[in-house]
Amino acid sequence: MKATFPAVYSTLCPTALSSLITEKYRLENVQCRLLVRGVGDTYLVESSSARFILRVYRSSHRSLLQIEEEVNLLLALKEAQVSVSYPIIDIFGEAILKINAAEGERHAVLFSYAPGQMVRMLSKNQLYRLGNEMARFHNVSSSFQWSGSRWNFDLETTLFKPIEKLQPVFKENQEDYLWLQRKVEQLRDKFSQIDSAGFSKGYCHFDFLPQNFHFENDSVTFFDFDFMGYGWLVNDVMTFWQHLMIDVFTKKMTYEEGQDAYRIFLEGYREYRLINEEELEAVPYLTFGFWLFYMNFHTTHDQFYAFSQLPHLKSYIGILKNIAENYWDKEHQL
Repeated sequence: MKATFPAVYSTLCPTALSSLITEKYRLENVQCRLLVRGVGDTYLVESSSARFILRVYRSSHRSLLQIEEEVNLLLALKEAQVSVSYPIIDIFGEAILKINAAEGERHAVLFSYAPGQMVRMLSKNQLYRLGNEMARFHNVSSSFQWSGSRWNFDLETTLFKPIEKLQPVFKENQEDYLWLQRKVEQLRDKFSQIDSAGFSKGYCHFDFLPQNFHFENDSVTFFDFDFMGYGWLVNDVMTFWQHLMIDVFTKKMTYEEGQDAYRIFLEGYREYRLINEEELEAVPYLTFGFWLFYMNFHTTHDQFYAFSQLPHLKSYIGILKNIAENYWDKEHQL
């Protein structure tokens, strides 16, 4: 008998997944369709009663312990009535499916479908509600003890280690790499002067961009917690702030419009949770940690190889130069 050639990554058959979901969840007329490949493969699942999202994780990038921690947090958020896409429990009482794929065992989770759609330019009401719901998420995530299975977002993991690991990626672009190195050293000095003892900590989403939440009128639902990790909660505020500043940079909105949007968002946040001025002052500096973390991650995942190519790197550096030049203190500019 001819042996099957080994695989490191396979695409699971939507028809077979439809049968599996029918069996595990007792749903009728199930149809699966692959939407996107990435850290996990995402499928749209439609049945007679509802729509769902199936996420099939890659074992090389998400361990079972990491998936379990994501599931536990999302179920706690659902219990607290925070508006998130949450895991669906199957008829056997399990939230995580085990699948014997060509490359070995993989795991999958069926999630509720986030109603509505992505909204690129948020209204004032939507900005306020986004702030509300992020704060409510943080109220739950700050009480969750870090298990050690997920990332720990700190200066070492988002700045100092990534800048070292990224050196080979910039071998054809030494000028930008040297600029990045100088900025990271400035950040080392900046954060040594910041009293971060009062910074709130907990599980962060770490990717609060418009593609990761849906709005239905003014109601928001969060999803895609793939990169959740433990760290300063202001990192989540930072991810949304830098989205607004990119829109200013690309002239999708004026500087005044961006500042006004951020103010409304923070007003909504403060309705449910305090955030101190020291945390907010750190936001423009923490942005570098967001980009360096993801740039480094791109080098570890074959699906994102293209994002480590020179045109993308130039684009990222352009964003970071804009942040440093326009939002850092003048004494920290070169």
